[in-house]
Amino acid sequence: MNANLATLRQKAMALPLCPGVYLMKDGRGNIIYVGKSRKLKNRVSSYFVKDHPHYKTAKMVSQVADFDYILCDTEMEALTLENTLIKKYTPKYNILLKDDKSYPYVKVTNEMYPRLLVTRDRVLDGGKYYGPYASASHAKDVVDTLSRIFSLVTCRRSFPRDIGKERPCLYLQMGRCIAPCTGGVTPEVYGELIKGAKGVLSGDIRKTEATLTAAMMEAAEKEQFELAAHYRDAILGLQHLSEKQKVVGDADENRDIFALWQDDLCGVLAVLSVRDGKLQNKQEFLFSASALTEEEDLSALIISYYEDAPSIPPEVLLTEALGEEEHELLSQYLGGRAERRVYIRTPQKGTLKQLTAMALANAKERAMRYRKEMERESGVMRRLGELLGLSATPRRIEAYDISEIGQEHITAAMVVTVDGKPKNSDYRTFRMKTLSGVDDYAAMREALSRRLSHIGDGSQSLGETPDLILLDGGVGQVNVVKEVLREKGLTIPVFGMVKDDYHKTRALTSGEGEISIALEQAVYVYVYKLQEEVHRVAVRATMGAKTKTLKRSLLENIRGIGPKKAKQILAKMKLTKLKVATTQEMVAAGISLTDATNIYGYFHKEEPQK
Repeated sequence: MNANLATLRQKAMALPLCPGVYLMKDGRGNIIYVGKSRKLKNRVSSYFVKDHPHYKTAKMVSQVADFDYILCDTEMEALTLENTLIKKYTPKYNILLKDDKSYPYVKVTNEMYPRLLVTRDRVLDGGKYYGPYASASHAKDVVDTLSRIFSLVTCRRSFPRDIGKERPCLYLQMGRCIAPCTGGVTPEVYGELIKGAKGVLSGDIRKTEATLTAAMMEAAEKEQFELAAHYRDAILGLQHLSEKQKVVGDADENRDIFALWQDDLCGVLAVLSVRDGKLQNKQEFLFSASALTEEEDLSALIISYYEDAPSIPPEVLLTEALGEEEHELLSQYLGGRAERRVYIRTPQKGTLKQLTAMALANAKERAMRYRKEMERESGVMRRLGELLGLSATPRRIEAYDISEIGQEHITAAMVVTVDGKPKNSDYRTFRMKTLSGVDDYAAMREALSRRLSHIGDGSQSLGETPDLILLDGGVGQVNVVKEVLREKGLTIPVFGMVKDDYHKTRALTSGEGEISIALEQAVYVYVYKLQEEVHRVAVRATMGAKTKTLKRSLLENIRGIGPKKAKQILAKMKLTKLKVATTQEMVAAGISLTDATNIYGYFHKEEPQK
């Protein structure tokens, strides 16, 4: 046992035998793993042994320089604190479901006449979120189906503000929208339809169908036949949706089935959701291999999953049984969140056993698919490394481009791929702060100086050292970045992505010569897509900044309007409408008479109003 391991074990043996949370730290003080235990002393000391039997755990322990801990009164308190700290620090060796930006949700907006949207961002705006869904296309299909079934609003109009302002669109004639824009739909009536959509999103189709049937009968009794027809169509749509779902149990059965597959490359959590005896949804969450045991992995992932789920069914099925302590703790946690008992079972035979086998097969198939993808991508990265004469296959590659609109709007974009795949969470843009004019070389120098200054500082993205830097430019850009690297004492390969007369990538340059990739199809496709992506991100950031400035600066030129008031006015009426609106129309939108008069005078140069 090495000296550091012995020191850490000695420290661990001094811990109390009580519940708590421990935080493993690397040499820089970064938290790389968070765990919880009923008996801190036993759990933490078990890490620091010679020749640890679990490879993944041994790999994590080899990077531990110190640890900290927090004592808790109960194991449930430790579990809650552990989950909070994992979300706060996102340690390298903990695993949770992919973050909110990676998985899409269906959002029911917080409006008088709500609408359904697909989003990857969850914000505290009063909206209700359902998911996560396995893909954006799946979430969009759900939104399209429910909007059609319940005749919900899909346009960008805001109600009641826009009621009666424009003629109803074709969706009213097609029966695709109940059309609040006509003024004939009360919030209460629309709310019943939204309640139905929420019911389906929560997995309770039967209850939703019963609610809509009662509403249809009530509307018919009041001789509101058009409204009754809308409810009827929604019920028929629900029945059609229900018919397409696979029956896997009795009509009153609701359960989720979890299966975890792990190998040396990755892990996959598969979740099958059964509602009213029908298989309603399948989700697969892919993550890198962790330092946890499989039992702890599954327990942590289930907790993470139900933090985002709209409801918890009365029964949860697992492919493998948890240990007695982990089983009891998970049962208490889920029961507390659901406010009723939640049964956790591992079936050994029959239909339920077949469901767990199906879930495990889905998890394994996704892992095998990922392995094939990785093998293909690693082949491209290996060949790229060979062409560039690198000593090792590059894993993390960063690409940079400069976009500019005049002297005020100069932006550098950084896009990242890891093992050949885009890592969107690591994308960054840099607004130039020191330039006095348009100078692409100076812009690249500033961007790379700011980015490289973060290497080794422990930050999630910028703290990492890239294996290769690619620039959208030629020899001049390459030489600028090489100079920055020398100043910072860094050795990172740098190449420029050279384009031909048709704006297509034709070669890579080290500053001393070109390396053709024209005949290397896989490498060419990778570099071309990377160059297009970094250009897209740079242009979007620059245009966004320019648009924002234009909107603000135009209004701020008007007497009595500053930045704060300009923002408030634009929230009430778009700039394009402000330019043509009368003073009365602006006042009707909530803009003061004084501001409306000044705005009209600015855009119309005191022309008489019609």
